Amino acid sequence: MARLVVLSEGFTGLSYEIKAEKTTVGRIEDNSWQIADASVSSHHAEIVLKGDGIWVKDLDSTNGTFIDGEPVTEALLKPGQILRLGEIDMRLEVATASDKKAAASTQTRVIPQGVKMSDLERGRPKLAPETSAMFKKKNDKGTKVFIAVTIGILVVIVVLLIVILMRLKS
Repeated sequence: MARLVVLSEGFTGLSYEIKAEKTTVGRIEDNSWQIADASVSSHHAEIVLKGDGIWVKDLDSTNGTFIDGEPVTEALLKPGQILRLGEIDMRLEVATASDKKAAASTQTRVIPQGVKMSDLERGRPKLAPETSAMFKKKNDKGTKVFIAVTIGILVVIVVLLIVILMRLKS
C-alpha cells in the first residue's frame, strides 16, 4: 500500500493513501486530495497508478511540481522520494507486509484537537479548566502609571499656558 506523507510545517502528520487509479491533488474541494495551501494550485497534479509504479503529472500548476528538487511535468515517483507541490513537501512511502503487522500491533493514541470551527461560530470557545488556569488577567499597573504621568504633564502645560497668557495681557 502506497501513501504520501506531508513533511511541511503546518501540515505534518497529514497523509493520503493512494488507492484509486487516478488521484487529483489541489487546493480546492473537488480534488481527490485537497491541500489547503496558497502555493498549491486549485488543480495542481495528478497521481496515477500504473503497472510499473506511481506516476506524477503536473496539471500546469503555477508553482510547479518537483521530485527530489527537480521540476517535472510527468515522472515516475519512487518510494522514499520527495514530491513537492508548490511549497508543500511529501514523501512516498510504500508499506510492506511486515510494516502492516507492526502497524497493527502499535497502540493508537488520541490527540486532543484545538478549537473547532463550530466553537468559533458560536462565540468564544470554552477552555478546559487546566488551560484557563494558565491564563491570568494582565496587570494594569503600567497603564495606570502611564495615565497618571500623562495627566500630570497636561496639567503642567495648561498651567504654563495660563501663566504665559496672563503675562501677555499685563
